[in-house]
Amino acid sequence: QVQLVESGGGLVQPGGSLRLSCAASGSIFSIYALGWYRRAPGKQRELVAAVSSGGATNYADSVKGRFIISRDNAKNTVYLQMNSLRPEDTAVYYCNALHVLNRTNYWGQGTQVTVSS
Repeated sequence: QVQLVESGGGLVQPGGSLRLSCAASGSIFSIYALGWYRRAPGKQRELVAAVSSGGATNYADSVKGRFIISRDNAKNTVYLQMNSLRPEDTAVYYCNALHVLNRTNYWGQGTQVTVSS
């Protein structure tokens, strides 16, 4: 079992930055692939960024060059640095952990990010 707790969301002006954090507990963090997803009002949940257990990253085209995902296995934490934020980035952001062997998925409760002037 893994428990995930997100933090760092909030209200920011267009062009601003936020850093989301997701702290995990309950299992060996390094054997999970980690990701950030988001769900905007009226839209389906989409993958924003992911980092494998080996550190490889991938991003949605809409955030490439603006967002950076990173993980600190010693702190059992995954981060999403979001720069040059746009109103269309407004969404609830969810942290995800995928066990690389048994493929069990875990989700955090979500944190709201609102980009507005």
